[in-house]
Amino acid sequence: MACNGLFGAGQGGMISPVDPKKIFTLQRAELAVFNRDIHELLLDFEILYDMAKLLGEDNQRSFQALYVANQMVNLCDVNDPGTFAAVRKLSSKFLSQRNGESQHTIHAMGHCHIDSAWLWPYEETIRKCARSWVTAVQLMTENSDFTFTCSQAQQLEWVKTWYPGLYSRIKEFVKLGQFIPVGGTWVEMDGNLPSGESMVRQFLHGQLFFQEEFGITCSEFWLPDTFGYSAQLPQLMNGCGIHRFLTQKLSWSLVNAFPHHTFHWVGIDGSKVLAHFPPGDSYGMKGTVEEMLKTVKNNRDKGRVNCGIALYGFGDGGGGPTEKMVGRLRRMKDTDGLPRVQLSAPDRFFSALETDTSQLCSWVGELFLELHNGTYTTQAQIKKGNRQCEQLLHDVEFLSSAALAQDKNFIYPRDRLQHLWRLLLLNQFHDVLPGSCIQLVVEDALRYYEEIRTEGAKLLSKAIQSLLKTSSQPSSSQSLSVINTLPWERTEVISIPESGEHRLGMFIMLSMGYSILPEEVNPVYPVTVVMQDNGCITMNNGILQASIDSVGRLTSLRLLSCNRECIPQACYGNQFVMFDDIPLYWDAWDVMDYHLETRKPVTSVLTKLEMSSNGGLRGVVKFGLKISDHSTIVQEIILEASCPYLRFNTKVTWREAHKFLKVEFPTTVHSTNATYEIQFGHLQRPTHRNTSWDWARYEVWAHRWMDLSEHGFGIAVLNDCKYGCSVLGNVLSLSLLRAPKSPDATADIGHHEFSYAVMPHERSFQDAGVIQNAYSFCMPLLTTEAPSTQQTSWSSFTVLSSAVVLEAVKLAEKQPDSLVLRLYESYGSTVETWLETSLPVKEVFLCDLLERPSSDQPLTFQDQRVKLSFTPFKVLSLLLVLQR
Repeated sequence: MACNGLFGAGQGGMISPVDPKKIFTLQRAELAVFNRDIHELLLDFEILYDMAKLLGEDNQRSFQALYVANQMVNLCDVNDPGTFAAVRKLSSKFLSQRNGESQHTIHAMGHCHIDSAWLWPYEETIRKCARSWVTAVQLMTENSDFTFTCSQAQQLEWVKTWYPGLYSRIKEFVKLGQFIPVGGTWVEMDGNLPSGESMVRQFLHGQLFFQEEFGITCSEFWLPDTFGYSAQLPQLMNGCGIHRFLTQKLSWSLVNAFPHHTFHWVGIDGSKVLAHFPPGDSYGMKGTVEEMLKTVKNNRDKGRVNCGIALYGFGDGGGGPTEKMVGRLRRMKDTDGLPRVQLSAPDRFFSALETDTSQLCSWVGELFLELHNGTYTTQAQIKKGNRQCEQLLHDVEFLSSAALAQDKNFIYPRDRLQHLWRLLLLNQFHDVLPGSCIQLVVEDALRYYEEIRTEGAKLLSKAIQSLLKTSSQPSSSQSLSVINTLPWERTEVISIPESGEHRLGMFIMLSMGYSILPEEVNPVYPVTVVMQDNGCITMNNGILQASIDSVGRLTSLRLLSCNRECIPQACYGNQFVMFDDIPLYWDAWDVMDYHLETRKPVTSVLTKLEMSSNGGLRGVVKFGLKISDHSTIVQEIILEASCPYLRFNTKVTWREAHKFLKVEFPTTVHSTNATYEIQFGHLQRPTHRNTSWDWARYEVWAHRWMDLSEHGFGIAVLNDCKYGCSVLGNVLSLSLLRAPKSPDATADIGHHEFSYAVMPHERSFQDAGVIQNAYSFCMPLLTTEAPSTQQTSWSSFTVLSSAVVLEAVKLAEKQPDSLVLRLYESYGSTVETWLETSLPVKEVFLCDLLERPSSDQPLTFQDQRVKLSFTPFKVLSLLLVLQR
């Protein structure tokens, strides 16, 4: 019988997509009678054999094991089952010799890490979950002490939908404490790239699911396999009732060995969690003597702690624990010469740790994985979809909340938003958003993003229609309306539809509100664009003056307020560069440091530099470059009136193999550290390579901006959908596209559109408004039509401190008449400020990230405003009870 299918047989290697043409032929099938006595005897012998081999010649226990094993062989006669009892007696006597009280204790937990998508699509994962969990449930039925940890609410929801009978059995064993939901998140997401609000929603949707389905709230964050961990995660965990953290992946770091297995992890705001990395450096152990000995020997915190976790069971593609694994571990429960091994649970382990943590060390800041840093750039369309959909859902939730508060007939689209958020959260799985997946998964992810865009646009339109009291049908009495979904006033140039054409206008917009027929303002200094005799172009808007050469490079960029040149002499800004990109290990995952030695500037002209718009409110120049015979760049450089940054709208046709495209901005700034935006804040990383820890950060990640500043002056690079970047010395580099060939041979091949900007500034980046400009760069003003009789302008929320960002406004999950607001301190400062609102608010409560009120007493809310206090990078959630 011949068959084919998703059997994990990759094309050319293990980390490869399935070969659809691979044929397997079943030649023989046999039935066998399971002999329990022989099975148990073999497990006994295996344990003794491994002890004799692994304990070492200086350990008398190894010789005792060898002697007993030899006796067993001599006594056993496979043709005489009557000898088995005597042989078992020998092994049982040896294994029953107990440990001393000081022996190290290993908490063994059944585990089945299942990638929600990787070398297989989402659909196959549903079947993997069912197959693996059926095995686990069967082991629970036969072994009342067997425990099994299971994360990812999404996978449980899949099984609930597709295998309700199995799900009912799972719920029974959850009550018995054997099937243990862990983690508290919707999926085991990437730890770097999701936004702060997305990370909150991972916990919110996950914890609500576990509470509704099992009556529990997870107390530990379970993220064994991801490619680094944001320094904001400890605060987000604490805000969701989680103070414990488990992972394993940092043992993969290529350069430096992380110095701890059990420690306090401290986030950028000072929040702390108790972290444990299983010292065996695996989340898929087999329960062998060798693994248990390694778990003890490898533990870098011996003396501070006397216990560790061992996660056993086939993982990645599923499978989980087997009866044989459980049998091995049972024999090591309390055997002299081996660590004590107990079938345990996360709460039992962490509770034991928490009895005394006084000797533990602390690690402050991000947990940076010194490997897999190509995942910040691979599969650019997935990353673009993630950023755009995060921003779209932000707008839909805010405008729907405003409509709900203003219009009692408006129905908040709770169910549709939940569905769209869960699609987005699923795509943030740690092999999807990073791009380390096969083409079938990429197709699924892009289809989900398109669903979010399509459905989100409809929901956005409905919210705007309700808020502006407009109609979906065109009317001659309707006028231009401009909507600002960000929490600060904005002055920007926008395109206005007029008589079938478009013209430019500049408007001042209130925070988080709208204006109908807003009054146009004239710029203090119009943009000028001048072609020089040498073919170069100069652009000037009174804030910036840029000189662009014939291949689109900045030969000069001057901040006019201080007459400071930004580009060093004989250097070029906006310099595209190509690198050879052939990693040592895994294509989609890694970019090695030696790629930096292959730098080649892109300077071949495809289309010459020309002016598309010669100024006024907007100046535009355009050019094209030839990357290779197959790949091209076409770019517009845009300078707008009153705008503090120079924008680069970029189109790339990309048909490369094992190449890496970046853009560089050398600067006249000198600083030993650069600053990068992360979730709800920022952190600094060195611009030098003094130590191996510094050197390992040759490619790092950021969100919307990075900044290099000295006292009084700096330069920021903003972007709309990129994450990979670096700053070495005085050069800011933004990573644009990669071309890996495994596990997806088509990765990134095709057409790409993206934008970035350079923003010189006086003072600190905080005081210069880099954070606000990066938000505005990514989230343009919205334009629509509204009745000319409608209220001409309206603002829903204002925050009086520029340091505090109002990040999200949404309907509360469990209270239909309440809104949830999420704010955070973005500068790294201690500040008190006022939040003002025009919405009909009755009471205001502080709440945690799961939207549970922190107190029965509301905050003082008078004159439509409430006073709030922040410490550096503090995330604060409010529950606003509406007057209905």
